[in-house]
Amino acid sequence: MTVTPDRRTALLAGAPLLAGVDDTGLTSVAARAVEVEFSAGQVIARQGDVGSGLFIIASGSVRVIRDGDAIATLGPGEFFGELSVLDGQPRTAQVVAAQPTVCLALSTWEFEAVVHERPDVALAIMRGLAARLRGLTEAHRH
Repeated sequence: MTVTPDRRTALLAGAPLLAGVDDTGLTSVAARAVEVEFSAGQVIARQGDVGSGLFIIASGSVRVIRDGDAIATLGPGEFFGELSVLDGQPRTAQVVAAQPTVCLALSTWEFEAVVHERPDVALAIMRGLAARLRGLTEAHRH
């Protein structure tokens, strides 16, 4: 599956991580992202490894596994790998393709280039991460 430039931009526009990024910012991110295909059962990220990129799912789905326990299933528009990209620390979970999956991957160095060029993208990503953290925090209070 080839993700066209228009589809890349539309996919990124729908990703919670990039909510609020304008069209110019989305185009900038889309131009730096690469398409990566994974077969069912393929490990995309290993818990404990330092990551070199973040992923946004274009099609398919992945299972997130921490310490051997499945903790989430993610699908199109959802993202993973952002924490290791931001802090340079080891990944907190393993991510495995649950079925054939296509992701847009943004390497750490490309992510940093976008952030330097487009501070508004950095702000939008911080808001997306805050929303995810708030959702997790609030879910554990009930």
